[in-house]
Amino acid sequence: MRWKPGPGSPPGRTGGGDLIREVPTPNHGERRGGVVPSLIVLHYTAMAGLDPVVRWFGDPATELSAHYVVGGDGTVVVMVPEDRRAWHAGAGSWMGCADVNSASVGIELCNRGDHPFAAAQMAALRGLLRGIMDRHGIGPAGVIGHSDLAPGRKIDPGARFDWRGLARSGLAVWPRAAPREAPDPARFRDRARRFGYTAGVPDAALLAAVRLRFRPGAGGPLDGDDMAVAAGLIDAAPLLG
Repeated sequence: MRWKPGPGSPPGRTGGGDLIREVPTPNHGERRGGVVPSLIVLHYTAMAGLDPVVRWFGDPATELSAHYVVGGDGTVVVMVPEDRRAWHAGAGSWMGCADVNSASVGIELCNRGDHPFAAAQMAALRGLLRGIMDRHGIGPAGVIGHSDLAPGRKIDPGARFDWRGLARSGLAVWPRAAPREAPDPARFRDRARRFGYTAGVPDAALLAAVRLRFRPGAGGPLDGDDMAVAAGLIDAAPLLG
């Protein structure tokens, strides 16, 4: 399957004005159980430059891949067809799904994790997301980070990623305003679980994952602002029962 542009995108571009390259990798398989994509998982590469990442994902010995890699200049490399299962998520869970690779499209953003994401890269990402979401009927709540599905194990796309801006574009979820409440770990966990955080991790790892996405830089024990974020999330997205 060759890359297909989203609605209104010219051939060979994602919609963000960026170039498309196809570099197939052998590192993929069948989506298990007839599952179709319902999630898009965002990562950072933790490497410098685009070509080293493409070579890494093209090496069968790594047993790693992503559907797309987006360079800092907005170049998009297509490595795995969307109907195939790329090897990017690893162990974790989201919305009760433990085989996230089968249920997702993986996008790697070239970024070491210690600097802002380039404007050209974010524009390319937005165009890419719109096409994928349209093709598979994925809503904003289906766009998540690696750190969301694997709290305590992964931290990408990291504190420098602009989740709020992505939400303003209708491509992710941001919590609605909610009042502060007295800290209640059980209530916080239940709200986070209902939003999608279903990985079985300790309270501290769960709190760190939620903060990384919605309160980057926050520290200390669970507080009233964390409770407000969790309440705002369950008002903003489809939920587990």
